Amino acid sequence: MVKETGYYDILGVKPNCTLDELKKAYRKLALKYHPDKNPHEGERFKQISQAYEVLSTPERRAIYDRGGEQALKEGGGGSHFASNPMDIFEMFFHDAFGGGSRRGPGERKSKDVVHSLAVTLEDLYKGVVKKLALEKNVICDKCEGRGGKKGAVEKCLSCQGTGMQVRIQQLAPGMIQQTQTVCGDCGGQGEKIPAKDRCKTCQGKKTTRGRKILEVHVDPGMVDGQRITFAEEGDQDPGYKPGDIVIILDEKDHPRFKRSGHDLILRMQLELVESLCGFQKVVRTLDDRDLLITVLPGEVVKHGDVKYVLGEGMPQHKNPFEKGRLILQFMVNFPSSLSPEVIPKLEACLPPRGEQTVPDNAEECLLIDMDPEAEARRREYRNVSDEEEGHGQPRVQCATN
Repeated sequence: MVKETGYYDILGVKPNCTLDELKKAYRKLALKYHPDKNPHEGERFKQISQAYEVLSTPERRAIYDRGGEQALKEGGGGSHFASNPMDIFEMFFHDAFGGGSRRGPGERKSKDVVHSLAVTLEDLYKGVVKKLALEKNVICDKCEGRGGKKGAVEKCLSCQGTGMQVRIQQLAPGMIQQTQTVCGDCGGQGEKIPAKDRCKTCQGKKTTRGRKILEVHVDPGMVDGQRITFAEEGDQDPGYKPGDIVIILDEKDHPRFKRSGHDLILRMQLELVESLCGFQKVVRTLDDRDLLITVLPGEVVKHGDVKYVLGEGMPQHKNPFEKGRLILQFMVNFPSSLSPEVIPKLEACLPPRGEQTVPDNAEECLLIDMDPEAEARRREYRNVSDEEEGHGQPRVQCATN
């Protein structure tokens, strides 16, 4: 039995839950109530982080189970992250996924800025340099990031410079609840600047909007969704390490080629005479070269046949001289009809038909061309009718005398 279940209730787990269940619950809730996603749920995010930090440590969990929050305070087992729940969030996700930049002790970093960059298949094949103009926060030059005159910045007395206000509420005799909220007087900054002393350039915000032009080098062989990171080129905030600018490549559809890994796929249209008697076709590559595709007379190319050319696909990233395949899928255009006078000549050129014995009682049938659009409408109508009649179940009819 545990004395209190408050922390367990915050995470939505049972008191006998395992560490894996605890991690799973924290991950789900922390992502849902993160301040970047839900700015108005900061207090709940702090409670979630504090509950996880206590329960994920066996010693503090044992103290909490025996005596609740009061035992933690008396025994010195309180949360180390209560003042900054982002620390445990970043520690958890760094450990869980093995990614991201780990912050050192006391080191804080501004949020990364993410932008999408549209690129064509030609850009990814040949490589390209694109200029991207962005706006970001930069430290105000006028006040050097102080927000006002030298010496005018005062520590907020309401929160004693912490940016957070602690409230203690007695729930019952011997049971108290401690909560933390963002200081309303300083907005979580921990300091205040008198209106008369505020910087006229940044209005006391310490930062202004600046314009940054980046040269984005898209290397040959890069892929859709690949990230290009400009370290510490993001927003600047006093006391914080600048964030990164992350560019995500967005590949646009190509009118002729389709990419599949290192391969390029091209559908090539053939007339019937070309599929039967050979052909020559010219393919213009993504780097504006001409490839001659030849099929000699006597080799029949069937509808849907697939062939490929080595070394004419996409280059490999960081190894552009190694390329994939150019895959050709042949689509044969059959004539809709033939003139009666050419049929005997065509029959003389083609392999003979197989003999077919027709029984005396065979019935002749009429072939009708299938209209795909009409069939789709017909199926839709049938589905609607089935739903109206109880999903196709027989309807009960009343008997009449």
